[in-house]
Amino acid sequence: MTEPLLSTVEVPARGAARASVLWLHGLGADGHDFEPVVPELGVGDLGVRFVFPHAPVRPVTLNGGMPMRAWYDIVGLDLKRREDEAGVLDSTARVARLIAREVERGIPPERIALAGFSQGGAIALHLGLRYAERLAGVVALSTWLPRTDTLDKEAAEANRKTPVFVAHGTMDPMVPVERGRAARLALEQRGYDVTYAEYPMQHQVCMEEIQAIGAFLRRVLA
Repeated sequence: MTEPLLSTVEVPARGAARASVLWLHGLGADGHDFEPVVPELGVGDLGVRFVFPHAPVRPVTLNGGMPMRAWYDIVGLDLKRREDEAGVLDSTARVARLIAREVERGIPPERIALAGFSQGGAIALHLGLRYAERLAGVVALSTWLPRTDTLDKEAAEANRKTPVFVAHGTMDPMVPVERGRAARLALEQRGYDVTYAEYPMQHQVCMEEIQAIGAFLRRVLA
């Protein structure tokens, strides 16, 4: 049985919608988390609709099995542990259905950008690099590149040249900056168009970063 479409928070476009940004929250947050950022991005004149999905509620091993909104289970912070591949694929498919809904609402894939913070950024990267039709861009904040070992086999030719913005805090205690740097390196080695930035912050966003995201979205959605 097909899972129901993810519920979402939306910030409508000013006037007719001509582009969409799907923005995925981090572990334990919800779709309201980045809603306040929209006015600060400075893209109101581009006719952008922002869609913030709520991740499914599921037990998270890292947090003692407590159910919370999560894109997939996290067993531990040890990078050698195997990722919850089934969870990654499930959330990737669910977000892909939201892209399809945007297309049904009149926004072509090349006018749709994916963004995400932390675990949401991991899903944005996973889906954006594998999506069969060209997307406008991918924004990956304070995150990592999941399932790197399958990327060469699964990467979609349509998104080989899709711009990717990767940013990380240099003092992040939750997702060390080395993971952001590793994601950048892995993408650059494969020829992706990567814009990379670091900021003196912890596991969060800052105004300078938000302004950079806005500039990136203006570039890919203009």
